[in-house]
Amino acid sequence: MHALYNLAAWMAQPLLRRKLAARARAEPLYGQWVAERFGHAYAAPAVLREDERPLWIHAVSLGETRAAAILAQALRARRPGLRLLLTHGTATGRAEGAKLLQAGDAQAWQPWDTPAAVARFLAHFRPRAGVLMETEIWPNLIAQSAAQGVPLALANARLSEKSLRAARRAAWLMRPAYARLAAAWAQTDADAARLRQMDAPVAGVFGNLKFDARPDPALLALGQRWREQARQAGRAIVMLASSRDGEEAAFMQAIAQARAADAAGLAGIQWLIVPRHPQRFDEVARLAQSHGLRVSRRSAWPQDANAESANEGTNESTNAAPPAADLWLGDSLGEMPAYYAAARVALLGASFAPLGGQNLIEAAACACPVVMGPHTFNFAQAAESAQAAGAALRAPDMPAALAAALTLARDEAAHERAARAALALIAAHRGAADRTAEAVLTLMDESQHQTPP
Repeated sequence: MHALYNLAAWMAQPLLRRKLAARARAEPLYGQWVAERFGHAYAAPAVLREDERPLWIHAVSLGETRAAAILAQALRARRPGLRLLLTHGTATGRAEGAKLLQAGDAQAWQPWDTPAAVARFLAHFRPRAGVLMETEIWPNLIAQSAAQGVPLALANARLSEKSLRAARRAAWLMRPAYARLAAAWAQTDADAARLRQMDAPVAGVFGNLKFDARPDPALLALGQRWREQARQAGRAIVMLASSRDGEEAAFMQAIAQARAADAAGLAGIQWLIVPRHPQRFDEVARLAQSHGLRVSRRSAWPQDANAESANEGTNESTNAAPPAADLWLGDSLGEMPAYYAAARVALLGASFAPLGGQNLIEAAACACPVVMGPHTFNFAQAAESAQAAGAALRAPDMPAALAAALTLARDEAAHERAARAALALIAAHRGAADRTAEAVLTLMDESQHQTPP
């Protein structure tokens, strides 16, 4: 059966190349270093000396890479000069990962899961140990690493009920992959229980690394200025955050319904949408315009919107306010803390369609209350904790969520309670970075005398 999987992975390679070429039209990074995906032509040099062998961290996309950044900071605080090898599967992940690189580090695409591609990858970089972030279980990647003496751990590990059912359907393939891990460090007790059902060697429940993230103060200040500029114009910002296909249309339809019922009541609201995927920015702008909304895009805002002040050493701000519009479109990368700091309340993307929800921890860290839809199975524990703490509300659909968001945005006392609850939630759940970093370094040290054949 594993041979059939290998055959399918090998036969899928031309399809992967076509998919990458198509994605590169919207996100050019997908068209760069394509040979790395098949174990060839690495931009980074080969690791030749024993003392240069890196710690490998695989973070497939943007969210996982941000969690990896938290872990990398904790690791480097304990072991300065630690060499890292970062791998990714998406363009947003690789772009974010590039910000983490220091002298001696390397970065590459994740090798496609064929025995040959993985073997070439391991032979080139010779990692001492590896950390797979959150959910990344690839049968050949794990099997080849185990065979070559490279211990792999699953960090910040989570496994939803939906993903567990899928893994069970392919248990002949997935159970041995989980079992070959050197360790799994789960986010929650529930994740640990599900991982054990797949024979993963759960070695601890460490919590969620993302609770240890500290938003960039400059971005928080930027968002607070946007909020104040909107307030001076008599508006409170209500955001749809990290939205997915279909959710923006539902959001705009809900706005139209609310406007038909009480147009005057919406005069004090500034709408903001931040799509999850950059390749959809233009699509969402066109959609908003088709709904009769005037759109102002972040990418077109005055360049001095990022400046603290034109005159260093003064408190005078020369930031021009974002242009007036019905809808602001957050078409930028790396500014989510600013958007959350600006918003009075955020509707959580990917939770209004059966996609499992988006990470709401970043919103809580910016003291932004959240309204969730019914689908949060990918972040169940964080969602439940936030709701129990009063930092988040749950609604059955988009119209109900919009109504709840408007009520919260207008109620000063309720908003203040929710914002304080969000910050308290973050403070109560910190510590995963320290626990995970210690475990990773122990794994590395235990493998230091193991040299791949």
